[in-house]
Amino acid sequence: MKQPDSPKSPTRRAVLKAGLAAGAMLADPFGALAATPPGFDQWRENFRARAAAKGISDATWNRCMGRVEPDMSVFRQMRNQPEFHEQIWQYINRRVSDWRVIHGREALKKNEALFARIERDFGVERGTLLALWGVESAYGDPLVQQNHMTPVFPSLAALAWNEPRRKAYWETELINAMKIVQRGWSTPDEMNGSWAGAMGHSQWMPEVWLNVGFDYDGDGKVSPFGRPDDALGSTAKYLINRGKWHRGEHWGYEVRASGGGSGSRSYAAWASAGVVRADGQPFPQPNASAQLWIPVAGGPAFLLGPNFYSVKSYNPSMNYALAICHLGDRCLGAPPFIQPFPGSERALTLAEVQEMQTRLTKAGFDTGGTDGRVGNDTMKAIKDFQTKAGLLPADGYGGLKVLARLRQGG
Repeated sequence: MKQPDSPKSPTRRAVLKAGLAAGAMLADPFGALAATPPGFDQWRENFRARAAAKGISDATWNRCMGRVEPDMSVFRQMRNQPEFHEQIWQYINRRVSDWRVIHGREALKKNEALFARIERDFGVERGTLLALWGVESAYGDPLVQQNHMTPVFPSLAALAWNEPRRKAYWETELINAMKIVQRGWSTPDEMNGSWAGAMGHSQWMPEVWLNVGFDYDGDGKVSPFGRPDDALGSTAKYLINRGKWHRGEHWGYEVRASGGGSGSRSYAAWASAGVVRADGQPFPQPNASAQLWIPVAGGPAFLLGPNFYSVKSYNPSMNYALAICHLGDRCLGAPPFIQPFPGSERALTLAEVQEMQTRLTKAGFDTGGTDGRVGNDTMKAIKDFQTKAGLLPADGYGGLKVLARLRQGG
């Protein structure tokens, strides 16, 4: 779960931006070395006293930090954020993929009772919550944990020690992680996550785990791992408390905007101004409010209600929120956007992605599997193939052009 938007706890985008700035300052000379980088041990000793002042016991310190070595690879990962180079249609296609739609429907069927309970308790739509789960952890796929997650304490220790722009933030999150262990909710061995320390089904940062997470399955502890109950129930709570979710309202709709206007109006007022649903259906709640958004001239237009911005509170990116909301609709049976984005390709089918992965691997670009899911390994393989084949830009996007070139033999 993403860092909340407050002065003490920056948004995910702010953290990533700070990381990019830090990347220019850090040469990362220690990334490949096993030896402890100079200065870390001294920092750790000084930090121990600050942790103790925050209530961290000697026993917890020894479990979490006694022998920890900083994971210096986090600085390389901070510099490499491929989503910043994507066009919006590529961003949407990557996340609203056949794989995610098919597996999302399976995950919903398997967890029908849980989603029904969450809708009853919190009013958060199952599609939105399902899509968050799918984008953040591929519906809790253990292969994501195994292949793409690393121990959190070495990552947070490196950031707290040597990331100059947000040092206080990372120190606080490192202490939060120790508090989780001290409460008996988890262990250092279990706490694997992203380079920034986000963990589990819905990628909780330690601060969110401590302050928003709650025991929804009644097993006596709060956990983003294992059964998805705590993770999804707590994510619904997050969307309500920090995102101001409106019970009973849909996130918004694709529209045809023959009219126009700005600001927030009721759906009925938008309709009177010539803005109608792209599928021709009426707005089910004409008195609810929405804002018009046209991401790219000539592309699809949207009326966005408050719940779109609730999703955006989870990750402060309009593209992210649109991908989540659209994936949720697709998992519940809705079609792709009616109006395509200018210059866009249709998304590959699951079979086409698997064919692309198979052909890439045979050509010497290992995708790490041929399951139809485009993860980091497949994106790197695509980018390397694009570079070799002269397909520019070499952006790691696996679409129709890449597949066509592979079918030609590269």
